[in-house]
Amino acid sequence: MLKPPIAPMRAEARPTLPAAGAPASLYWQQKLDGYRVLAFLRSGHFHLQSRTGADLTAHFPELQAAADVGMDLVLDGELVVLQGGRLDFAALQQRSRLTGYRASSASRSTPAHVVAFDLLEADGEVLMDRPYRERWARLEALVAEGVLGGRWALVGSTTERDRALAWMDPDWGRVGVEGVVVKPAGGRYRAGKGGWWKVRARESTEGVVGAVTGPVSAPDTLLLGRWDAEARFRMIARTTPLSATARREVGARLTAAGDDHPWHGVTFSAGWGTRMPLPHVPVEPVLVAEVAADASVDDAGRYRHPVRFLRLRDDIGPDSVPPLP
Repeated sequence: MLKPPIAPMRAEARPTLPAAGAPASLYWQQKLDGYRVLAFLRSGHFHLQSRTGADLTAHFPELQAAADVGMDLVLDGELVVLQGGRLDFAALQQRSRLTGYRASSASRSTPAHVVAFDLLEADGEVLMDRPYRERWARLEALVAEGVLGGRWALVGSTTERDRALAWMDPDWGRVGVEGVVVKPAGGRYRAGKGGWWKVRARESTEGVVGAVTGPVSAPDTLLLGRWDAEARFRMIARTTPLSATARREVGARLTAAGDDHPWHGVTFSAGWGTRMPLPHVPVEPVLVAEVAADASVDDAGRYRHPVRFLRLRDDIGPDSVPPLP
């Protein structure tokens, strides 16, 4: 019998999807915008473990209430919150901080689901050494037979590479599908080790350079913005560190802004989910940068992950950048 904590099997980042193997030799599954969790369902007792081994059980009482499924199971999956037809990572993050009455109240307004993609144990039988195709088939059967349902869902999965390629479209990213995870059909579950691959969907997009970190003449990173329907200039992304060449080229074109800049005195967080302030220097918002970004965008239109600077767009001005909705 498995006991928490268990180190989840890892998915190693790859830049592109692998070439298709033999028929049904690979499973291609949606990579969802949520928290990786292991769920232990045992005769009415429930334990929800995070990727790092933390106990999340008290934060999600609606899952505790749905844990008595008539079987003892250990599931690997993604914890998500669905809001307005898309996965809402910000709402999930807020839920993870609440306990007691506030958690109970939030469980009604922003309920969570576990989207399962692996079955590690079923009624006392540990399945980690079984091939993935068998673990997946048994997980599918639990859903088909009605053992799992409601708060327990099944991830989108296929053995067809072409269908997985469709999930890389940015339109999927806007509803919370960040890319694709690829799993060998014959692979066993290697706790704490690699063996799966993940590929994030990426798109090319533009933003107006509104501020920088580091010196204006040779910036470390760029903070990009767009105007919304009410003519407010809002931050949408921060780049990864620029190359030495890009720092020189971009820095030569930047001009520090005055106190009338809309971001003067505004505090941005240093990273998603942190409250540490990010020191930055506002610059005149006249340059447009093209960046490579994954498709994970929050409700405010901000990319959750750093974007990669590609080039300055001398052919278009700030007015040509699409506004935020």
